[in-house]
Amino acid sequence: MTGDPEPISAQARRALEQELADLRDERRLVAGTLRESSASAGDQADQADQLRRADQLRRADQLRRADQLGRLDRRIEDITERLREAASAGPAPTDVVGVGSTVTVRFPDGETETLRIGEVAEALDQTLVTADSPLGRALLGRRPGDTVRYDTPDGPAAAVLVSIGEPPAS
Repeated sequence: MTGDPEPISAQARRALEQELADLRDERRLVAGTLRESSASAGDQADQADQLRRADQLRRADQLRRADQLGRLDRRIEDITERLREAASAGPAPTDVVGVGSTVTVRFPDGETETLRIGEVAEALDQTLVTADSPLGRALLGRRPGDTVRYDTPDGPAAAVLVSIGEPPAS
């Protein structure tokens, strides 16, 4: 990315807004269980050793939940900031590749693939290329006809950006 606020497509915005809502729901649940688990075990146990062990387990559980809250808070903050930056960047361009674009690229062997440029990898989506991946970074800001070069685990590679949007009719 360029360092300037990057616009995102409406589809990418909806995905981030949904993730943000889900994270906030999860955070409320985790915070609620953290409050519940902080209640004292009381004097129900007759032996001091049982109380000590129960207290140690409770503290370990509280630490785990506090760590989970920290991770959720960081992701919520990241998404909130990304949405704020995208709003100040304006609408996603349709004449150059941006986050949320669908692109068709042709590789040197003649094979063409239609891919989506996304912010976050989605499990099982073989057509998604993240904007921070080598190919994603190479495609950002490019126009149809441009050749992009990027690194792969097997070495340098190249592809030609055929089109932005839905694949061209064959």
